[in-house]
Amino acid sequence: MNHQIVAGRHTILSIDDLAVLRANLEEQRLFRQEQLQQIAGTATVRTDAVPERQADSHLAVRDKLAASARMVLTDVEAALTRMDQGRYGACHLCCRPIALERLMIVPQARYCAHCQQVREAGR
Repeated sequence: MNHQIVAGRHTILSIDDLAVLRANLEEQRLFRQEQLQQIAGTATVRTDAVPERQADSHLAVRDKLAASARMVLTDVEAALTRMDQGRYGACHLCCRPIALERLMIVPQARYCAHCQQVREAGR
């Protein structure tokens, strides 16, 4: 099995694992780009039949959806960059490998499960 070397340590990621993860990230990138285009398209559509208060609510939801999509897109693109640079799969805090199971669920993960829990507990 071929392994990628990240931060001087062997990860559990084979070339096949990386190919699957890259395909997942590229699919997510495309989805988020299309989502942002759709959201931008709905920004110009406004009917006078919708009450102003309801229109304001729709704008707030649209803005939050767009912000969330942009955040995920940024994370996905950063993960693809790390992959291109050979740094993908290493935790940004402890530098240990991120478990393959975690990456399969959240391929843009920057932290191992333990460090993610520590970060969330500190909020």
